[in-house]
Amino acid sequence: MRETRGEARRPSRRWATLAAGTLIVLAGAAAYSNSFHGPFVLDDLHAIRDNPTIRHLGAIGPVLWEARSATVVGRPVLNLSLAVNYALGELDVRGYHLFNLAAHLAAGLMLFGVVRRTLLLAAVPERFRSAATALALAVALLWTVHPLQTESVTYVVQRAESLAGLFYLATLYGLIRGASSRRPAGWHVAAVATCLLGMGSKEVVVSAPLVAILYDRTFLAGSFREALRRRWGLYAALAATGGLLAVLVVTSAGRADTAGFGHGLTWWEYARTQFGFIVHYLRLAFWPDPLVFDYGTAVAQTSGEIVPYAAIVALLLGATVVALRRWPWAGLLGVWFFATLAPSSSFIPLITQMAAEHRMYLPLAAVVALVVILGYHGWQHLLPRMTGPDGRRGWPASVAPAVALAAVAGSLAFQTFLRNRDYRSTLSLWEDTARKRPENGRAHSNLGVELAQAGIFAGALREFDQAIALRPGEAAIYNNRGTVYHALGQYDRALEDYGRAIALKADFAQAYVNRGKTCQQLRRYDLAIQDYDRAVVLMPDYAKAYRYRAIAYFSRKQYDRAWADADTCRRLGGEVDPAFIRLLSEASGRTR
Repeated sequence: MRETRGEARRPSRRWATLAAGTLIVLAGAAAYSNSFHGPFVLDDLHAIRDNPTIRHLGAIGPVLWEARSATVVGRPVLNLSLAVNYALGELDVRGYHLFNLAAHLAAGLMLFGVVRRTLLLAAVPERFRSAATALALAVALLWTVHPLQTESVTYVVQRAESLAGLFYLATLYGLIRGASSRRPAGWHVAAVATCLLGMGSKEVVVSAPLVAILYDRTFLAGSFREALRRRWGLYAALAATGGLLAVLVVTSAGRADTAGFGHGLTWWEYARTQFGFIVHYLRLAFWPDPLVFDYGTAVAQTSGEIVPYAAIVALLLGATVVALRRWPWAGLLGVWFFATLAPSSSFIPLITQMAAEHRMYLPLAAVVALVVILGYHGWQHLLPRMTGPDGRRGWPASVAPAVALAAVAGSLAFQTFLRNRDYRSTLSLWEDTARKRPENGRAHSNLGVELAQAGIFAGALREFDQAIALRPGEAAIYNNRGTVYHALGQYDRALEDYGRAIALKADFAQAYVNRGKTCQQLRRYDLAIQDYDRAVVLMPDYAKAYRYRAIAYFSRKQYDRAWADADTCRRLGGEVDPAFIRLLSEASGRTR
């Protein structure tokens, strides 16, 4: 009879597990159903549109090792995923968004598997084991639809976070399954393989071996010594995967000079700013508003911006240390949070951004798990008080947790859906960012670019003026404002701005070309050619410089040089107006 009842329960558990997984996928798909047409933004342009290494998937070497854009350099798995997208649909954004969503949903299912398998372990109290599937569903569902995840899913190139998260969770899943398997070798190989893939996706996976052995000590072996005795080969192999990451970090040259020391931002300036943002991330986990695409590069300066938040972070770190001894499962979640956040939010400067919401992709799992487990624990203590005189519990006691989960998950999913609307265009995204972070000069500058491209020149000038007031040493802002003055026919102001941009950045090839175009408009052809000459010295493959210099040479009736530059422009993949070619052919008496 006992064996019969056990066999009868298995199908029920399988169906419950399948239903939970289906719900996670459907809820996640609904939350991101309006994300498929969002354009490439910010780092997407360099990592996808202007990334030659993803153009030829057959040449796997360049795909894996020759990427140079800051977001993909040293991340071969990330670059390979972009190359796969390009091979299937070139620059069609829908394919990239579909891949991002699929990776995120897979990570959600993997989190469900990790939590469920953990709660079914013998080391876990029976009251949690009996609700393992429901609790795992709550954790994975809330994590999957949480609006704090939108940047990792809807901002295409930040799939680095979801890929790293997926492989991180898969590493733990392989450990858990291997511990209960009669043939653990296969699961251990899978754990090492996914850890290696994670190392090739993003640096956050560096903590996976540490978290894995801490998990083993907490739930499986009972001590570090016993964990190493049972699975020393696994941990040696996991630690060895860090060798790949070390090589990738060294060869990436500080993420193309965007990370590390010696770039004008000290470790202490960066670290003291992170205290406030770590607390901010935690607040967003509970109240995800406002969500900001770009927080800028401002450094915390005053004691009021540093001390209170440093105290909170120190208190949380202390609580984690205490919990590791008294409540190991809670301590593990604390280590998970800080270890997965540390590569980007500690003391190693990332000079292009002081904070980013995608950094909370994996840390959010620890926060959600802690809230769900503590919430269930509190509910279990409340239940006896809800028992009637006859020993029965009314429907509120049975249905309330499901209703609460549905309400919270539905609210979070709806907020995610609304947040995705901000990504519908680059203009709407930068408008939202500038409104929420008015002190962010980069946001105003990028908004000015978008307004200028839309022909809203007065608005663009206002944004550029504000950006310059906030970041007066930024050459690109003067260059961009100069293009608006040029479009308005205010050539003297355009030349002044281009001159300021070049004074701030002597190797600014684009500013030389733009100043050359304005000189050409004023028929100062000699000055224009001098600027184009400088631009092609700085950037020999800058096709536009050759195109505009060809026009300048034509205006000076130097047709041979005009032909040479037109040919070079086309060879570099640039476009030359057919009407110009006809005029050049007629003037020079020859065709090409």
